[in-house]
Amino acid sequence: MAFDGRVLNGIGVLAAVVEAGTFRKAATALNLTQSGVSRAIARLEERVGVRLVQRNSRAVTLTDEGRRFYEAVAPLMNGIEEAANQAAGALRKPKGLLRVAADALLAREVIGPNIHEWLALNPELTVDLVVRDHLGDLVADGFDVAVRFGEPEQSALVTRRLLDTRVVTCAAQDYLERRGKPQHPRALAKHDCIHFRDPLTGQPYEWVFQRGKKTLAVKVHGRLILNDSAAKLAACAAGHGITQILELELLRHPELGLVDLFPDWPGERFPLHVYYPSRHHVPAKVRAFVDFIVAALKNSAAMTESHRRSDA
Repeated sequence: MAFDGRVLNGIGVLAAVVEAGTFRKAATALNLTQSGVSRAIARLEERVGVRLVQRNSRAVTLTDEGRRFYEAVAPLMNGIEEAANQAAGALRKPKGLLRVAADALLAREVIGPNIHEWLALNPELTVDLVVRDHLGDLVADGFDVAVRFGEPEQSALVTRRLLDTRVVTCAAQDYLERRGKPQHPRALAKHDCIHFRDPLTGQPYEWVFQRGKKTLAVKVHGRLILNDSAAKLAACAAGHGITQILELELLRHPELGLVDLFPDWPGERFPLHVYYPSRHHVPAKVRAFVDFIVAALKNSAAMTESHRRSDA
């Protein structure tokens, strides 16, 4: 089948509709009339032979076929945009809007404290950072990149592991004075523990301890289950109970005085992954953001080593 250049134009209009959410907003962004946008989508649907969007008075959503089509062509459109930028000499100059999905912990402890300097180095770039507890449909939701703690979720996205950080079991000094300090992970069964809900399963994370080749799973009990890491940290610092947090979070808040209960069980790790739609023609703004996260994490690692040496 001969290539029809109007298909490419129609895909561009479809991308604008997906990003804007309505024909009216897409028409404004494209400097077209609303009827012109509607006709372009209709011609594209006729060309590909499937209905791509569901229309109503308030919003436009992709059909299942439309979502699959858009997921397939969006990386190609990004590649075309990147090729055009490269031809214009903009390959190393990230610009435009970068939409990032991140979990709350990463946004609070890594991105937020370091983003100012990075944006100062990229004056033509605007970042739209959305905090959410699930990966979701990155392409259909209009994100360029996602960065999340936890094991990689099954998807067609490109996934890259950036680091593994230690899981620390800790408590406030006030709690330990009242209840005593557990001398072994098994002793946690007699303590009040603060649970954290896994967004993938909806169930609290299991507590697992590792030392060398030895792995120990401990069944813990507690009357508080949270899905927000900041609330979990606050409850622990207030003396409610024992919890598990990531080492990079613990070291960013020495003022809380939380006690690492089992430094001799250092093997349990939690990974951080970055996700983006395609490994082909990755936009410069995405590459720059991944480099920024890696550099920020190196700063955190240096801080970790500094604290360890000062505590030694």
